[in-house]
Amino acid sequence: MEKEYFAHETAVIDDNCQIGKGTKIWHFSHLMSNCILGENCNLGQNVVVSPEVVLGNNVKVQNNVSIYTGVICEDDVFLGPSMVFTNVINPRSGINRRGQYTKTTVKKGASIGANATIICGHDIGEFAFIGAGAVVTKEVPPYALVIGNPAKQMGWMSEFGHRLTFNKEGLAVCPESNEQYRLDQGKVHKL
Repeated sequence: MEKEYFAHETAVIDDNCQIGKGTKIWHFSHLMSNCILGENCNLGQNVVVSPEVVLGNNVKVQNNVSIYTGVICEDDVFLGPSMVFTNVINPRSGINRRGQYTKTTVKKGASIGANATIICGHDIGEFAFIGAGAVVTKEVPPYALVIGNPAKQMGWMSEFGHRLTFNKEGLAVCPESNEQYRLDQGKVHKL
């Protein structure tokens, strides 16, 4: 049976990987056994996907990203160049902590900027936007914009990736899509 995905000749794909139709795997990337990639994903150069990682459909992984066991990325997630996930909260070279991986879920539509670090066990909400170089040390709510080290919330983002400005009634409009959002009791909802 002909494969329905593209893998560059330098990519290494271990046994028992599930790779969705239309996915592209580029130069020097390594998919380890038992990982799952959805349809229409794009893995840039020098990407490592560890065992049991799950990527949804249309996940974009830029160059030099390692996605470690315990990470799940839902559909339409963007992982910027050289961003980092951790999976052990207290690593030590002399102590084997395999099997003690802490899970991290990146929800649908979230974007993580270049060189950001996500400390394990802190989920990223739907359509959240993590700024370049941020160090995430706590949960990120849906639609939140977080930047800095440690990352702090500085505002809210639309599903199209634009900063939202809310009026006194708690309403905002995305300048690109014209979709409306409501801020109510510290949470954003698309109308």
